[in-house]
Amino acid sequence: MFDHRGAPDPSDDQGRNGEPDRNGGSAPHGAHGRPGTAAEKWAAFKKSPFFPACVLVLILAAAAGLFAGSYTYAMANPTPRHIPTAVVGSPRAPQEKAFVLGMEKALNASLRLTGYATYDRARRAVDEQEEFAILHDRGNHVELDVSGASGATVAQLLAEAGVKVGRATGVDVTLRDINPLQKGDPRGLALFYISLAAVIIGFVGAIQLSVHARALDPAERIAFTVAYALLGGFAIAAVVDWWLGALRLPFLESWLILALTMFTSGMVFTMFNTLMGRWAMLPTWGLMVLLGNPSSGGAVSWPLLPSALGHIGRWLPPGASVNAQHTAVYFGGHQHAFPFLVLAGWSAVSCAVFWGWRHRHPGGRELAAAPAAPG
Repeated sequence: MFDHRGAPDPSDDQGRNGEPDRNGGSAPHGAHGRPGTAAEKWAAFKKSPFFPACVLVLILAAAAGLFAGSYTYAMANPTPRHIPTAVVGSPRAPQEKAFVLGMEKALNASLRLTGYATYDRARRAVDEQEEFAILHDRGNHVELDVSGASGATVAQLLAEAGVKVGRATGVDVTLRDINPLQKGDPRGLALFYISLAAVIIGFVGAIQLSVHARALDPAERIAFTVAYALLGGFAIAAVVDWWLGALRLPFLESWLILALTMFTSGMVFTMFNTLMGRWAMLPTWGLMVLLGNPSSGGAVSWPLLPSALGHIGRWLPPGASVNAQHTAVYFGGHQHAFPFLVLAGWSAVSCAVFWGWRHRHPGGRELAAAPAAPG
């Protein structure tokens, strides 16, 4: 159509674009009108907010399955394999041999027997957490001493099996718990819970520093990690001991173990954040929660864990924390250096990586530009 001057009407699609389409409009032409290629669409998708959202959907689904699987595999059906057991003298008496064979059959596991010349030496081995029970032949009966504090699940299995085997074999069995759990923690789970709290709040605190205090410089970030670890460890110990009365803690030692655990967990996340940026939560969650907590020995004692987990767990921060706390509470005077070395080692490596590659860590303050010299 034309206007009153004979020029093409601007509202006419044909006049504006040239070639009419099938609906009376114009067909697109040129580079901007063609549909994008698959590569172009993929590149555009990766730059959009939908790409990380879709990745997170897949990761969270996988994490949910792995989380349930790891805890179920380690804890749902604890099965003994080799239970370290002290024997006063040597198991030569017929009734003692019959009892040992009956116990191994009932437990579907072997008792790893170690002979000790005296009961005092056997008891010391239990206090050093080298043995979980003591077997002693008394001539007319057998004594089976379990240690609830060494591992509640192990002690319970041994006690239940001991009664049944004694009846089946005709052996008179005397059971004792020579190191019982505290009354406020009859299942021995409180130490696992406080260590779990320290681990999770430790790396959650580091995440929050990265989100809400991005401008912190590296030294300041480490200092604030120390600060919330000390305060958080104190809060955990105070609530469990002073407020709830669930455990009687050697307060200073337990507090420092919890603080070291929180600091280590926070710095592990900071290390991964330095190396991997926004995806740092993946290795942190996998190391600390999926692998570390189930294998820590806190909820299920290590003789009942799958053998690989029982060995790996002692070298990870959650397992080291549980071990140090467990010894501090129930075996005072027999503390070992190993769990502290594990925590200190993870902290040192994490701090060294963060400090060495601090220029890659998201955050920090920009240095102010120097004022220009007067002309």
